[in-house]
Amino acid sequence: MEAAPSRPLRIVGPWELSSLDPLRNGYLFPRMQVTETLVDFDDAGRAKPALAAGWQVSADGLHWRFAVRPAARFHDGTPVRAADVVTALERARHPAGVLGHAPIEAIVAGPGSDHVTIRLQRPFSSLLALLSHSSAQILAPASFGANGAVRAIVGSGPYRIVRLEPPQRFAVEAFDGWRGPRPAVRHASYLSVGRAEMRALMAEAGQAELAYGLDPASIVRLRRGRAVSVLGIEIPRTTALKLNAAHPLLAEPDARRALAVAIDRRGIAQAILREPALAAGQLFPPTLSGWHQSALPAWGHAPVQAREWLHGLGWRAGADGVLRRAGQRFALTLTTFPDRPELPVIAAAIQEQMRLIGVQVRVAVGNSSEVPLGHRDGSLEMALIARNYGVVPDAYGTVAQDFDADGGDWGAMGWQSASLVDAVRALRGSTDPAVAAPLRARIASEIHHGLPLIPVVWYRQTVAVSRRLDGVTIDPFERSYRLTDMRWTS
Repeated sequence: MEAAPSRPLRIVGPWELSSLDPLRNGYLFPRMQVTETLVDFDDAGRAKPALAAGWQVSADGLHWRFAVRPAARFHDGTPVRAADVVTALERARHPAGVLGHAPIEAIVAGPGSDHVTIRLQRPFSSLLALLSHSSAQILAPASFGANGAVRAIVGSGPYRIVRLEPPQRFAVEAFDGWRGPRPAVRHASYLSVGRAEMRALMAEAGQAELAYGLDPASIVRLRRGRAVSVLGIEIPRTTALKLNAAHPLLAEPDARRALAVAIDRRGIAQAILREPALAAGQLFPPTLSGWHQSALPAWGHAPVQAREWLHGLGWRAGADGVLRRAGQRFALTLTTFPDRPELPVIAAAIQEQMRLIGVQVRVAVGNSSEVPLGHRDGSLEMALIARNYGVVPDAYGTVAQDFDADGGDWGAMGWQSASLVDAVRALRGSTDPAVAAPLRARIASEIHHGLPLIPVVWYRQTVAVSRRLDGVTIDPFERSYRLTDMRWTS
């Protein structure tokens, strides 16, 4: 048997490494602990040091001073300087990153060579959460080409990249310059495997020690066997229908409401996910404290009401059962992708449930990149997506990206709410929990009743784990695979 210290820990998942740029993709590098952000968060959502050893905030909340971790080094051997952190954070202020939604006046090095100061235009309670986002990971100057594009990943984490083969795989090894505890796992690799069934089989056959993104049928089979253990945890991710509210068939609120109540969420959660409690009566799941609003009336299954709403809009069934109005059929294309293995299956269930109210849906399973592309060129009609609203512990960053005045690739399309935009802007400048709570409630209510997205089911992350591996836990914010916590048992 291969000696445990040199044995590579093999991870398989559905996610491709489509870009090295943290603003476009890049989240796999902090997950594999290659790169770091200034701030991290524990499972309870409390901020903790990462590349920043600590921080101080002025009494007025406008000046944040971060101390760079002493003796921190990049994987090319160069020290992590305050100036390098400033360069990375300035780059992260691009609109494509969540840090662009923070009211930052300036980011400067100092005082001294090991501190970074962020000056705000107004107090902003979500700053630490946004600094923990993968788009704000700190890369060494050697990561960038002459044109400023990311050409390599040179981080400061406990692992460094030794092989990089995008979009499918990369390998890492423990970084000897890491000043923290020596990792028990010295070598690891990540491989993108498209089919969920194949990922499960690889774990079962001992070809992978960790397999993420399992389909429900495989989860049941693996739990019955003895080859692997299966861990699961509810995370703040929601599977939802993203609607083009500017589309002639979807522009009327009652049309969107009809689609919302045509969906049998509990049936989908029971039959496909095997967990009826995951039926999503609203967009924000219960795991998102402060954003989930128990007072909101849950979207249920009411196909009779759906047909009545559509009838009130002038839609009548044609000979083929599909609704027609003024010579137009109620027919839409639903775009989805297999990165999350349950999405195409849920899309097929929704297709049938829409047929029962007279709406014809064509399901198009493609690449996840087709959703933002269709959003930008206006061609997208509907998309079944899975959106993580806890990618940073405060959902503000994702909400601001998805529901600002211009919408967002994974959020609103052709839909606006002045009340929501005002609430997002007010929340941006609020540090008082008593003020923030009703603003979050207003945002949740506007989304719930306006239906730019229709919630379908909440999410449970699962991973198949080799029985030769110990110390495996799931990060509820999907920030890290926590390789440094793992150890071989045999």
